[in-house]
Amino acid sequence: MGTDIGELLKKQSVEISELSHKVVAIDAYNTLYQFLSIIRQRDGTPLKNSRGQTTSHLSGILYRMSSLIENGIKPVFVFDGKPSPLKNQTIEKRISAREIAALKWEEAKEKGLPEDAYMYAQASSRITQEIIDDSKKLLITMGIPWVDAPSEGEAQAAHMVIKGDADYVASQDYDSLLFGAPLVVRNLAITGKRKLPKKNIFVDVKPEVIKLYENLEELKINQSQLVDIALCVGTDYNQGLEKIGPKKALKLIKEYENIENLLKAIGQNIDQLQEIKKIFLNPTVTDNYSLEWKRPDIDSIISFLCEEHDFSKDRVIKACEKLVTINKLGQRTLDQWF
Repeated sequence: MGTDIGELLKKQSVEISELSHKVVAIDAYNTLYQFLSIIRQRDGTPLKNSRGQTTSHLSGILYRMSSLIENGIKPVFVFDGKPSPLKNQTIEKRISAREIAALKWEEAKEKGLPEDAYMYAQASSRITQEIIDDSKKLLITMGIPWVDAPSEGEAQAAHMVIKGDADYVASQDYDSLLFGAPLVVRNLAITGKRKLPKKNIFVDVKPEVIKLYENLEELKINQSQLVDIALCVGTDYNQGLEKIGPKKALKLIKEYENIENLLKAIGQNIDQLQEIKKIFLNPTVTDNYSLEWKRPDIDSIISFLCEEHDFSKDRVIKACEKLVTINKLGQRTLDQWF
C-alpha cells in the first residue's frame, strides 16, 4: 500500500521509551490491517468470538495500545474518510487481490501447506464497517480519542503533526511524508519478535523514526520533488513510470527539476497529474476535531470484550492495569496523565 520510496529514506531506530510524553497520530486503517494480518492462529484463521465475528483487531488495540500508554505514549487514531475517485482503480485491485488470496488460503489449507496458508491468510485481510465500529467503541472505553478524516487518514494525521496537535504520525506506509508529516514512526504496532516469511528465523522489530526535513536535505530535494519521485515510482493514484525505481526516479527528478519536465523529455504522461499532485501538496483535511484522553472505563472494557467478544477476563484486567498505572514515568498519577 502507498508509495514504495523507503529505500531512499534514512531511518533511525528508537526505543519505545524515547517516545514517552509524545502524542502519536496513528493511521488507523494501516494499523488495523497490521493487527488483522499478524494476530492469527497457526492456519491463518483470525481470532473470532463464539458468534464467528473477527476479534484480532480488538486484541491488537487492547494489548498494544495499553502497552504504549504504559510507556507514556498518548495515541490518537485517525480513520480514513471518503477516498478520492482517483483511488478507485487501486481500491478495486486490492479487493481483487484479497479475494484471490482468500481462495489460495483455502487451497493451501486443503493441501496441508501451513506456511503458504498463513501467508495467503494475511493477504486476505479486509476491514469491514463492523470492524471500524467495534474499534471506535473499544477506543472510547479505553479513553483514547479518535478522529474521522474527511479523506485520507495519513493526510489528516500529517496535518495534526504540522499543526502541533501531535508529535508523530504512526504508519508503515510512507505516504504521510508526501503529505508533509515532519516526523513519522514505523513499527509502533508490531514491535517485538517477528518471524520472517517462510523462514524459521525470528528478528527483533523496533520502532524507527523518519525525519522528513533531514531526509530532504540529505537527498538535496524539496517536498514537491519528493512527491514527484513518488509519482515516478507509483502511488495509490497512479501506476508509475515503466522501469523507474526510487533511485532512478531521484536521479531523474534532480536532473529535470520536476516531473513535468521529465515527462516532456521522455515523451510520457501521467493522467490527471496536477489533480494527483494536489492531493499530496494540498490535501483535504479538517481542524474540526478535539483531542482528549480520558480515564478508561474498566467495567465497560470488560463488558465489551469479555461478555460480547469472549475475551479472557484475567488477561483483559491485566491489560487494563497498564491503562491506569503509568509505571515507566516515575509512577505518575492518573490526574497528571489526563
